[in-house]
Amino acid sequence: MILLPLGGTPAEVTPGNKITAVQGLTECALSSPVPGKDRCSPREGHRPSGTDTPKEKAMEQQVHFMTLATRDLDAARRFYRDGLGWDPLMDVPGEIVFFQVAPGLVLSLFDAEKFNRDLATGTDLSSVSGVTLAHNVGGPDEVRDLVSRMESAGGTVLKEPQPGEFGGVFHAHVQDPNGVTWEIAHNPGWRIDEAGRVHLG
Repeated sequence: MILLPLGGTPAEVTPGNKITAVQGLTECALSSPVPGKDRCSPREGHRPSGTDTPKEKAMEQQVHFMTLATRDLDAARRFYRDGLGWDPLMDVPGEIVFFQVAPGLVLSLFDAEKFNRDLATGTDLSSVSGVTLAHNVGGPDEVRDLVSRMESAGGTVLKEPQPGEFGGVFHAHVQDPNGVTWEIAHNPGWRIDEAGRVHLG
Protein backbone atom coordinates (compact mmCIF):
# COMPACT_ATOMS: atom_id res chain seq x y z
CA MET A 1 0.00 0.00 0.00
CA ILE A 2 1.70 2.96 -0.94
CA LEU A 3 5.38 2.23 -1.08
CA LEU A 4 7.70 4.28 1.03
CA PRO A 5 11.09 4.29 2.66
CA LEU A 6 11.01 2.69 6.05
CA GLY A 7 12.50 2.10 9.38
CA GLY A 8 13.92 4.17 12.19
CA THR A 9 12.94 5.03 15.71
CA PRO A 10 9.16 5.05 16.01
CA ALA A 11 7.20 7.93 17.41
CA GLU A 12 5.71 7.51 20.86
CA VAL A 13 3.05 4.81 20.80
CA THR A 14 -0.28 5.77 22.35
CA PRO A 15 -3.61 3.94 22.45
CA GLY A 16 -5.14 4.00 18.99
CA ASN A 17 -1.81 4.95 17.42
CA LYS A 18 0.18 1.71 17.24
CA ILE A 19 1.67 2.09 13.78
CA THR A 20 4.49 4.62 13.60
CA ALA A 21 4.41 4.98 9.83
CA VAL A 22 2.62 3.78 6.76
CA GLN A 23 4.54 3.76 3.53
CA GLY A 24 4.21 6.88 1.52
CA LEU A 25 2.36 8.81 4.24
CA THR A 26 3.43 11.41 6.81
CA GLU A 27 2.05 11.68 10.31
CA CYS A 28 -0.03 14.68 11.36
CA ALA A 29 0.64 16.28 14.70
CA LEU A 30 -1.47 14.95 17.54
CA SER A 31 -2.95 18.33 18.30
CA SER A 32 -3.29 21.78 16.82
CA PRO A 33 -3.11 25.19 18.40
CA VAL A 34 -5.98 26.28 16.14
CA PRO A 35 -9.36 24.69 17.01
CA GLY A 36 -10.87 22.81 14.11
CA LYS A 37 -7.62 22.54 12.18
CA ASP A 38 -4.80 20.02 12.22
CA ARG A 39 -1.14 20.62 11.62
CA CYS A 40 -1.22 18.76 8.35
CA SER A 41 -3.31 21.54 6.82
CA PRO A 42 -1.48 24.45 5.15
CA ARG A 43 -0.98 27.32 7.56
CA GLU A 44 -1.76 30.87 6.55
CA GLY A 45 1.38 32.51 5.24
CA HIS A 46 3.28 29.21 5.26
CA ARG A 47 5.40 28.44 2.22
CA PRO A 48 6.43 24.81 1.59
CA SER A 49 10.18 24.32 1.59
CA GLY A 50 11.75 24.12 -1.85
CA THR A 51 9.21 26.39 -3.55
CA ASP A 52 9.72 30.00 -4.60
CA THR A 53 6.12 31.08 -4.58
CA PRO A 54 3.01 29.74 -2.89
CA LYS A 55 0.71 27.74 -5.13
CA GLU A 56 -2.91 26.82 -4.64
CA LYS A 57 -3.54 23.09 -4.30
CA ALA A 58 -6.55 21.53 -5.93
CA MET A 59 -6.44 18.85 -3.23
CA GLU A 60 -4.77 18.91 0.17
CA GLN A 61 -1.72 16.61 0.42
CA GLN A 62 -3.36 14.28 2.93
CA VAL A 63 -4.75 10.75 3.14
CA HIS A 64 -7.42 10.08 5.78
CA PHE A 65 -8.61 6.54 5.03
CA MET A 66 -6.88 3.56 3.42
CA THR A 67 -9.45 0.90 2.60
CA LEU A 68 -8.44 -2.67 1.76
CA ALA A 69 -10.84 -5.20 0.31
CA THR A 70 -10.75 -8.18 2.67
CA ARG A 71 -11.98 -11.62 1.61
CA ASP A 72 -12.00 -13.07 5.14
CA LEU A 73 -12.90 -10.34 7.59
CA ASP A 74 -12.96 -12.71 10.56
CA ALA A 75 -9.40 -13.87 9.82
CA ALA A 76 -8.27 -10.26 9.49
CA ARG A 77 -9.90 -9.38 12.81
CA ARG A 78 -8.16 -12.28 14.54
CA PHE A 79 -4.80 -11.27 13.04
CA TYR A 80 -4.87 -7.56 13.88
CA ARG A 81 -7.05 -7.41 16.98
CA ASP A 82 -6.35 -10.70 18.72
CA GLY A 83 -2.87 -11.51 17.37
CA LEU A 84 -1.25 -8.07 17.27
CA GLY A 85 -3.33 -6.43 20.00
CA TRP A 86 -4.71 -3.56 17.91
CA ASP A 87 -7.79 -1.70 19.19
CA PRO A 88 -10.58 -1.25 16.58
CA LEU A 89 -11.87 2.28 16.18
CA MET A 90 -15.13 0.71 14.97
CA ASP A 91 -16.06 -2.88 14.13
CA VAL A 92 -19.14 -3.72 12.07
CA PRO A 93 -19.39 -7.55 11.91
CA GLY A 94 -19.66 -8.90 8.40
CA GLU A 95 -18.87 -5.52 6.87
CA ILE A 96 -15.83 -3.52 7.98
CA VAL A 97 -13.25 -2.97 10.73
CA PHE A 98 -11.56 0.40 11.26
CA PHE A 99 -8.19 0.86 12.98
CA GLN A 100 -6.67 4.28 13.64
CA VAL A 101 -3.04 3.86 12.59
CA ALA A 102 -1.74 7.44 12.96
CA PRO A 103 -3.14 10.85 13.86
CA GLY A 104 -5.81 11.59 11.27
CA LEU A 105 -5.31 8.28 9.42
CA VAL A 106 -7.55 5.20 9.50
CA LEU A 107 -6.92 1.76 8.01
CA SER A 108 -10.20 0.12 6.93
CA LEU A 109 -10.62 -3.60 6.26
CA PHE A 110 -13.75 -3.87 4.11
CA ASP A 111 -15.52 -7.12 3.24
CA ALA A 112 -14.53 -7.83 -0.40
CA GLU A 113 -18.06 -8.49 -1.67
CA LYS A 114 -19.33 -5.25 -0.14
CA PHE A 115 -16.24 -3.44 -1.41
CA ASN A 116 -17.19 -4.40 -4.97
CA ARG A 117 -20.81 -3.38 -4.39
CA ASP A 118 -19.65 -0.02 -3.09
CA LEU A 119 -17.55 0.63 -6.21
CA ALA A 120 -20.50 -0.52 -8.36
CA THR A 121 -18.44 -1.21 -11.50
CA GLY A 122 -19.84 -4.69 -12.10
CA THR A 123 -16.34 -6.20 -11.95
CA ASP A 124 -14.19 -7.66 -9.18
CA LEU A 125 -11.68 -5.02 -8.08
CA SER A 126 -11.02 -6.48 -4.65
CA SER A 127 -7.55 -7.96 -5.17
CA VAL A 128 -4.61 -6.32 -3.40
CA SER A 129 -1.47 -6.40 -5.55
CA GLY A 130 1.71 -4.42 -6.05
CA VAL A 131 1.29 -2.71 -2.68
CA THR A 132 2.96 -2.88 0.71
CA LEU A 133 2.26 -1.31 4.08
CA ALA A 134 5.25 -0.47 6.25
CA HIS A 135 5.81 -0.38 9.98
CA ASN A 136 9.04 1.11 11.33
CA VAL A 137 10.72 -0.08 14.52
CA GLY A 138 13.76 0.93 16.54
CA GLY A 139 16.26 -1.79 15.65
CA PRO A 140 16.93 -5.16 13.99
CA ASP A 141 15.93 -7.15 17.08
CA GLU A 142 12.55 -5.42 17.09
CA VAL A 143 12.11 -6.39 13.44
CA ARG A 144 12.77 -10.04 14.33
CA ASP A 145 10.45 -9.97 17.35
CA LEU A 146 7.55 -8.39 15.48
CA VAL A 147 7.89 -10.74 12.50
CA SER A 148 7.74 -13.69 14.91
CA ARG A 149 4.62 -12.23 16.53
CA MET A 150 2.95 -11.72 13.15
CA GLU A 151 3.74 -15.28 12.08
CA SER A 152 2.28 -16.64 15.32
CA ALA A 153 -0.87 -14.57 14.68
CA GLY A 154 -1.42 -16.26 11.31
CA GLY A 155 0.79 -14.23 8.98
CA THR A 156 3.06 -15.73 6.32
CA VAL A 157 6.71 -14.67 6.27
CA LEU A 158 7.69 -13.85 2.68
CA LYS A 159 11.16 -12.55 3.47
CA GLU A 160 13.03 -13.34 6.66
CA PRO A 161 14.60 -10.40 8.56
CA GLN A 162 17.77 -9.30 6.75
CA PRO A 163 19.60 -6.26 5.38
CA GLY A 164 17.66 -4.77 2.46
CA GLU A 165 19.03 -4.24 -1.02
CA PHE A 166 17.63 -0.70 -1.19
CA GLY A 167 17.60 2.25 1.18
CA GLY A 168 19.93 0.99 3.92
CA VAL A 169 17.15 -0.75 5.83
CA PHE A 170 17.04 -3.94 7.86
CA HIS A 171 13.66 -5.46 7.10
CA ALA A 172 11.32 -8.39 6.48
CA HIS A 173 8.05 -8.91 4.60
CA VAL A 174 4.98 -10.63 6.07
CA GLN A 175 1.56 -11.26 4.49
CA ASP A 176 -1.57 -11.04 6.60
CA PRO A 177 -4.24 -13.78 6.21
CA ASN A 178 -5.81 -11.91 3.29
CA GLY A 179 -2.58 -11.42 1.34
CA VAL A 180 -1.77 -7.84 2.37
CA THR A 181 2.01 -7.49 2.49
CA TRP A 182 3.65 -5.69 5.40
CA GLU A 183 7.24 -4.48 5.47
CA ILE A 184 8.65 -4.47 9.00
CA ALA A 185 11.80 -2.37 8.97
CA HIS A 186 14.49 -0.46 10.80
CA ASN A 187 15.94 2.52 8.93
CA PRO A 188 18.33 4.80 10.86
CA GLY A 189 17.68 7.57 8.32
CA TRP A 190 13.95 7.81 9.11
CA ARG A 191 12.65 10.26 11.69
CA ILE A 192 9.59 12.38 12.46
CA ASP A 193 10.07 15.87 13.87
CA GLU A 194 7.92 17.65 16.46
CA ALA A 195 5.69 19.11 13.75
CA GLY A 196 4.94 15.63 12.41
CA ARG A 197 7.09 16.07 9.29
CA VAL A 198 8.93 13.00 7.98
CA HIS A 199 12.66 13.26 7.26
CA LEU A 200 14.51 10.72 5.14
CA GLY A 201 18.24 10.16 4.97
